[in-house]
Amino acid sequence: MATYCLYGEELQRFSAISENASGIGYEWEGESVVHLRLSPLAHSFGIEHTVRFVHGSRPEAGTEADYTVCVNAEGEALVWPKGACAPEPATVIPAKENLYSRSKGLIEVGILEGKRVLIIGLGSFGSQIAVELAKSGVGQFSLMDFDRVELHNLVRHTASLNDLGRLKTDFVRETILGKNPYASVDVFPVNINEHPDLLCSEVEKADLVICATDNNQSRFNISEALVRQRKVGIFGRAITRAEGGDVFRYRPGGPCYVCMIGNQWYKDMSEEITNEQSARANGQIAAYTSPEDADAMVQVGLSSDIEPMCNMMVKLSLIELSRGAESGISSLDDELTFPAYVWVNRRERHYRGFAPFDKCANRPTIMRWYGLDLPRNEECALCGEKPKLSLGEDFVKDFDPELTRINTDFDDDISEALK
Repeated sequence: MATYCLYGEELQRFSAISENASGIGYEWEGESVVHLRLSPLAHSFGIEHTVRFVHGSRPEAGTEADYTVCVNAEGEALVWPKGACAPEPATVIPAKENLYSRSKGLIEVGILEGKRVLIIGLGSFGSQIAVELAKSGVGQFSLMDFDRVELHNLVRHTASLNDLGRLKTDFVRETILGKNPYASVDVFPVNINEHPDLLCSEVEKADLVICATDNNQSRFNISEALVRQRKVGIFGRAITRAEGGDVFRYRPGGPCYVCMIGNQWYKDMSEEITNEQSARANGQIAAYTSPEDADAMVQVGLSSDIEPMCNMMVKLSLIELSRGAESGISSLDDELTFPAYVWVNRRERHYRGFAPFDKCANRPTIMRWYGLDLPRNEECALCGEKPKLSLGEDFVKDFDPELTRINTDFDDDISEALK
């Protein structure tokens, strides 16, 4: 027997009108599963079928639809395949008010439904965070990324081979709706560095901004919009080959992202290189670097290496979005009080001086979080009272791998935070 899936909210919508209506069915080939929809999907795989939604208990006389969905006065539905002598039962995807009932008590679904989250950068970080927030019941999303799914993305991205070449905004939008079909999702396949007015407009609308981009130029622009609009933002990144990474939360009036990475943010070479083309454009890979050497530099960490950073960003997001409501995660707000957090995967390069995991005593080691109580920098180029910054004629040409504050002072920062 085939499995038929209907959508509760569509059944409610159909029950509220008096006319019958045409729909569309999507079948997973070879699996005897058919999703019967009142409204068509923007994109789909598999065989498509004609569907007729009718009021009553039997199909209309002479109908040519492949499937008829009969809805009675109580809103209950049965499926009649074409030519069948009897109807078959269907699985109904719960209506919006019941979809996340099992999460109640742990998170305040009713509040999250009305929150709008802007996610900028839909790579390995942003795509996972978007899906987790959708599963938590966040109801409104704004997605920004100009890139398309490429083969090298697949080792860490939520996309699959079937999504190669697609805009990341479209793929993530569909994935969100696959988890929460009642979400509202706006997509902007643009480079935010080239559209400052759009960035500011979307930041203003958002309750929370997630920065998951892979370059400091965009992070600076996002930070500037957050400071101006007085909005909360969460930043996350992996550093070289995801040997570790950091998560930063900006709250209005507190230290901004530039306070953490320093006024010479444009010289920070510690971040992970995820794409050769963009790395050449922003100076991480010099123009004279051979294709072979560039390929060796573009070595990303494992998907499991970035999971801790993504998970922390999701936790902090839910705390911010649920603020003021009593829920199961409320206690985290009393514990996750630092503006910045550092995760360490392996004892190499930046963390080579850390102690072995099994012999650490009270020294910093791997596979754990470190909170950094960063003060606001009064000389910050973005939010300081007395900013100091000299970009020179061209920030790309000014890159100097020996002048990165994260590289030189990181161990000192950790040691000071652990005192």
